[in-house]
Amino acid sequence: MHKLLSGGLSVEQITVAIADLPSSLEGTKLVQLSDLHFDGLRLSEAMLTQAIEVSNAIQPDLVALTGDYVTDDPTPAPELAQRLQTLQSRLGTYAVLGNHDICPAGARVQVTAAFEAVGIQVLWNQIAYPFGTGLPVVGLADFWSKEFDPTVLNQLNPDIPRLVLSHNPDTAAPLQRWRVDLQLSGHTHGGQVVIPGLGPLPTWYQAFRRYVPKSWRPWIPYMREDCYKVVRHWQWAQGLHRVGENWLYVNRGLGTYLPGRLFCPPELTVITSLERAGRVMPQKKAQKTLQIMG
Repeated sequence: MHKLLSGGLSVEQITVAIADLPSSLEGTKLVQLSDLHFDGLRLSEAMLTQAIEVSNAIQPDLVALTGDYVTDDPTPAPELAQRLQTLQSRLGTYAVLGNHDICPAGARVQVTAAFEAVGIQVLWNQIAYPFGTGLPVVGLADFWSKEFDPTVLNQLNPDIPRLVLSHNPDTAAPLQRWRVDLQLSGHTHGGQVVIPGLGPLPTWYQAFRRYVPKSWRPWIPYMREDCYKVVRHWQWAQGLHRVGENWLYVNRGLGTYLPGRLFCPPELTVITSLERAGRVMPQKKAQKTLQIMG
């Protein structure tokens, strides 16, 4: 998508305190990228190149990818994987799949194979230990798949902190049954259009949707049935949110759908530090936004 419709890359920097974090992991740095939609239309070559360069300059300990790498066709996945192979981090790149990565039939296998061929580990209801046993990384199947299974968290001692990668932020609701120190999600594109003072467009337009004739809805952005059902909890469209006793961060993504973005630029997230806390749930320490004009 041309920069005039997507806006320039924004780097969001947050610092989160995590209870029971081993002292050896204090100062850990993560980069999150999401919703690339690498299909020749929704993500420009310049945006992808810039995101990779910015991530590498940050020198993170780990890169987390949170889904929707392709759109309606998994064919571009090997080419994208070759590009993402150039992401540099101390402990590697870990990924979960989004709804666009598992449809049509066979897409999940193709995307997973492409990523794992270049060393990107794709988690599907699995637990990985790149940081060791003191901070497991849990990757869940997409919420819209028939295989989403948060009970994998039962394998972990509740006294051990954990990061959860889950494409759809709606999963934060059922995940309240488990300890989730920090959940990283995408899927919403931040709402794409944000009205100053009102927030992301989908958080408030739905109240007016019922007054729009059904015959008009397919022609009005965000009013189509498929858009309307993208996510239930639009209040979590972007940024950091407390959900019960857990924390959720939602990345706005890199890819852009028509009619484009407004006050909602593509995002690379840097969790700048995972600081040790006492036996309390994590608290947001600070958040900064850095616009990368390119």
